[in-house]
Amino acid sequence: MNLHDIEILEGNEADEMEQAEAMQRAINGGSAWSFQGSYGRAMMDALKSGVAMLGKHSARDYYGNRIPARDEVKAGSFGSYEFVVDRMGKAYADRLAAL
Repeated sequence: MNLHDIEILEGNEADEMEQAEAMQRAINGGSAWSFQGSYGRAMMDALKSGVAMLGKHSARDYYGNRIPARDEVKAGSFGSYEFVVDRMGKAYADRLAAL
């Protein structure tokens, strides 16, 4: 995650893919779960809608709760690579998985 990602998450103009990539980098790095509440809720909404997937590694949220890695959840459940493929397509999921 970089300054440009933070600007995108703050609402600066970006297309949908740029927004998804910024969210995915925040989720991958674990920082998504330490941001103020509205960001964490936005990230969770992105996971539940298939716009983003869980990170490559588990993380902890602000309260110390463990957030699983994408390969620790059942394939096809929200947060998994397969869920994103189902919702957004393989090319989209591959692009996020490569981040």
